[in-house]
Amino acid sequence: MVTLSYLDIAIKLALGLLSLVFVINVSGKGNLAPSSATDQVQNYVLGGIVGGVIYSTSVTIVQYIIILLIWLGLVLLLKWAKSSSSVVKRIMDGEPVILIQRGDLDVEACRHAGLTAQEVAFKLRSQGVYSIREVKRAVLEQNGQLIIVKAGEENPKYPVITDGSIQTNVLEMVEHDEEWLTSRLKDMGYDNISDIFLAEYDHGNLTVVIY
Repeated sequence: MVTLSYLDIAIKLALGLLSLVFVINVSGKGNLAPSSATDQVQNYVLGGIVGGVIYSTSVTIVQYIIILLIWLGLVLLLKWAKSSSSVVKRIMDGEPVILIQRGDLDVEACRHAGLTAQEVAFKLRSQGVYSIREVKRAVLEQNGQLIIVKAGEENPKYPVITDGSIQTNVLEMVEHDEEWLTSRLKDMGYDNISDIFLAEYDHGNLTVVIY
């Protein structure tokens, strides 16, 4: 019978800790406060790897290192794919969903997001809102957080371009389209959308940050 020494456990724990710190520093701080499904899944997977391996006598330290390297490679590959393709990012992380617009609740949007009426009401109550008529706009973000703008409040700044990709759903929120956006950007001297890191819409004005 093969016994697992405390030294083996300590080494595996240390390797798991170092791999987590390395991935956080290389791939960004998203794992610290997950803003998408992939960030959350990465945490779960690493926890499963470390928890399932450190006490296993059948998995050697070398095999454990190989497993961690494979996991690291997959995480970095996914990050690269999301940053390189808006389609991949949309598939993996989803998009913000408008649940309430000018006091009207979009039932189909709620069903598409997997929310029941009770859950929507709870999210509203948790932010001090007790009637959908009080809401000018409510947007469900990718991390499940509900962003509410009450009637009479000023609209927050909206990112109409992120990472070189036009956010068409955000343009719909501000009641504009891609043609309007590209025209405004050309007037400001920006001809290539892919050169723009972030563009925010605020009270009819655009603030642009390029790469």
